[in-house]
Amino acid sequence: MQFILVGQPNCGKSTIFNHVVGYKAVVANFPGATVKYTKGNIELENQKIDVVDLPGTYSSQTTDEAELVAINYLRNSSNNSVLINVIDASVLSRSLQLTIQLASLQMPMVIALNMMDEAENKGIKIFKERLQEIFQVPVIETIGRKGTGVFELFVKAKEIYEKKQIPKNVKFDDKTEELISKIESVLENSKNDLRWYSRFNALKLIEKDPLLINEYKSIIHPNDFKKIEEIISSAEKDYKKPSELISSSARIEAAYRIFEKTAEVKSHDKIDIRKRIDDLLMHPILGYIFMIAILSIMFFSIFKLGSFVEPIFLDSFDLLNNYLAEQFKDNQVVASILIGIASGIGGGVGIVIPFLIPFFIFLSILEDTGYLARIAFLVDNLMHKIGLHGLSIIPIILGYGCTVPGILATRILKSKRDKFITATLTTLIPCTAKMTVIFGLVGFFISMKAAVLIYLLNIVIVGLTGKFLSKVLPEISPGLILEIPKYHMPSFTTVMNKTWFRLKEFIIVAWPLLVVGSIILELITHFNWVEGINSFIAPFTSGLLGLPAAVGITLLFGIMRKELALILLFAALGTRDVLSVMTLTQVFSFTVFVTFYVPCLATIAALARELNWKNALLISVITAVIAVLLSVGLRVIGITF
Repeated sequence: MQFILVGQPNCGKSTIFNHVVGYKAVVANFPGATVKYTKGNIELENQKIDVVDLPGTYSSQTTDEAELVAINYLRNSSNNSVLINVIDASVLSRSLQLTIQLASLQMPMVIALNMMDEAENKGIKIFKERLQEIFQVPVIETIGRKGTGVFELFVKAKEIYEKKQIPKNVKFDDKTEELISKIESVLENSKNDLRWYSRFNALKLIEKDPLLINEYKSIIHPNDFKKIEEIISSAEKDYKKPSELISSSARIEAAYRIFEKTAEVKSHDKIDIRKRIDDLLMHPILGYIFMIAILSIMFFSIFKLGSFVEPIFLDSFDLLNNYLAEQFKDNQVVASILIGIASGIGGGVGIVIPFLIPFFIFLSILEDTGYLARIAFLVDNLMHKIGLHGLSIIPIILGYGCTVPGILATRILKSKRDKFITATLTTLIPCTAKMTVIFGLVGFFISMKAAVLIYLLNIVIVGLTGKFLSKVLPEISPGLILEIPKYHMPSFTTVMNKTWFRLKEFIIVAWPLLVVGSIILELITHFNWVEGINSFIAPFTSGLLGLPAAVGITLLFGIMRKELALILLFAALGTRDVLSVMTLTQVFSFTVFVTFYVPCLATIAALARELNWKNALLISVITAVIAVLLSVGLRVIGITF
């Protein structure tokens, strides 16, 4: 048995999914957050059930890759599936457009009227019994973020599975129904192996769905397909508009008709404080001031907390390393391995964790409140100045958390050119791993102002790179249409779950690499191989970049994980007092190079998956060239603090 959660973007699907399955997907309060389906399982009444969270899709007409993932999954789903159509009750009329399309699939379905509290705040009263009567399937009221009605929803979905209860198709106006009937009659007379019901197939043919049209051509007899094309062409002349608009117009009209039958909107004089907040946060001038202030407070708080905690842990692990060296002085290989393990663990605890945890907490709060989408709105004009679609800001913002989901989020962009440029810029963004290096090295050993300077430099470089690539790959980017989500008060439990979900990736993936990297470096040091490796790349590190030859090996390890460049730096230099070995300019230059140079292995893999290996390699070369130019430039300028 399989339950498939399907709904429009930002309707609360992933919130419901995480409530029953446990945190497997990061929920963000902005559209397009889910770009691939997430799978989990639950046990309900002693039966194991798979639960799938599909990316949000406004309709079954595919316009981007996230919607393509959703529709493809529905097409290939088994007969054991039940659709759970999650509806944002506060925008019922719009949400019903997808419900009407899902009904034509004739799969067992239950409707979740989610965000009922938001609907009530807007003065919308929904009569679910009337909705049930129209679609002939159960309608359950839910508030996903509070867990209200979620258990009842899944129990009802199991009942629907057992009854094989399918929804009733919603009829359009007579003229459109006549068009659908004509195409259905041709399909029914044609010997074909179309797997969907004739009404769904007829609607897809009218919509000229790019996902299915070639499949239809290969299955439907050529003469029958020609008849269908003639019927559609005649309808377009009659309606005086493309057939895609015939279908969508009829669906919009039907959805509004259902809304009028099933809901009442009461006028109320309640002052919406959220509207007042938006008047400030999205103001054409004040909005940018607030955005800069909010982000500055966030990074300043992270730096202060991290710099306070970091020395406490590092001093403790220094004592542990000295103790291990003394205890195993007769067996240097064992001592090197144990010191490597301790250094790797200490690096994670002392350097990475103090910066990661507060950053993930802040990021979760920005997402859950809905402010992240407002940042995208504010930055839209700036994105167009560098020749990109406004939606490109979403992957870039995600890149501040981790570059990998940022790269995956480029699926929401339709243009291959926009995807390539946005992926390049996202790769340049300082993720939390790079943030650790920036705060743990420049912020700690130089100043907070110097760390902020790197972020400002990064913004300038991202802008210039985007402008350059847009000139090299010219294309007109369309304007941004972005659904601005409602403000929500962040739930403490949800914020902590999201923080743990993101931190878990570091613990499972990155931390073992830190430990292994530290062990390898200690063994390389023990066998006196470090000098040979550093000497081999010294023409680059010392000759070109003007850095101590000893840092060469840390740059190699940094390609595995950016944190390694910092954690192994102490071992490579033989001291935690970095300023006794490197000048302030060298510390700054080293950090800038690490911030921009070749992305980590996980990012390269994500780039290859989303774009291809050729583009992944090209983006890696672009970032390396930028890193070298910046470091050489800093050396020539001789920046001082």
